[in-house]
Amino acid sequence: MRNEEPKRDDPLAEKSFAFALRILRLGKFLTESHKEYIISKQVVRSGTAIGALVAEGKYAQSKADFLHKLTIALKEASETEYWIRLLKESQYIDDKMFHSLYNDLDEILRLLIASTKTIKQV
Repeated sequence: MRNEEPKRDDPLAEKSFAFALRILRLGKFLTESHKEYIISKQVVRSGTAIGALVAEGKYAQSKADFLHKLTIALKEASETEYWIRLLKESQYIDDKMFHSLYNDLDEILRLLIASTKTIKQV
């Protein structure tokens, strides 16, 4: 097991990891404060998958494999956006929390889109 700090030169990896931590805290908040288990499970699954797929992509076997991982991460991000919107509209989270999560997710989506476009052009 490596005992070194993660590199800080990969904005997508850093932002998706930080977002996963926020999503885990959101899941805990939903289950403890609202006793909401269905949507919280879905948002935690999709929201943490983004960073996991980005991390997995670092050791992809090929350009096609790397593109595939990032494309799936993009789909998970899109699904997470759906769950966050649903949580807002069902009043499990307030506007402030929604906008904060949405803005972070939008930044990750933009990075994923730019990355997939770049990979396709290379």
